[in-house]
Amino acid sequence: MLGKQIGTVKGRRLVRRVLSVNPPTAEVSFEDSGEILGIHVTGMGSYTSAVRPDGSIMGTGQGMSLTDNGEAVTWTGTGLGKFGVQGSVSYRGMLFFQTTSPQLAALNNSCAAFEYEVDPSGNTVSNMWEWK
Repeated sequence: MLGKQIGTVKGRRLVRRVLSVNPPTAEVSFEDSGEILGIHVTGMGSYTSAVRPDGSIMGTGQGMSLTDNGEAVTWTGTGLGKFGVQGSVSYRGMLFFQTTSPQLAALNNSCAAFEYEVDPSGNTVSNMWEWK
């Protein structure tokens, strides 16, 4: 069951690199900032996405965010996506966190459902909810 929203970060897609054409697979990197558990964070990450025969996208990624006082939280995730108008992309999936930060310790041993949107200009928004 989905619980409360635990964070929102906004950012920008930085680099896209084609890894394969069979199946079509790309690596994407991004930077973002926002709040997780009410704590301001600045983050970065990358994910690899493969286009499946039905046109959907399967992605896996990893990243990290830093609080303003330098405490880190890392994540790995996986999701399913689809292409939208004018090159936009939309994903839904799960994130798995790990941290030694006392402020973000509630993220340990938990997972979060996420929605990740990339608009045609490369702007990103990720919303996360706890999964109870």
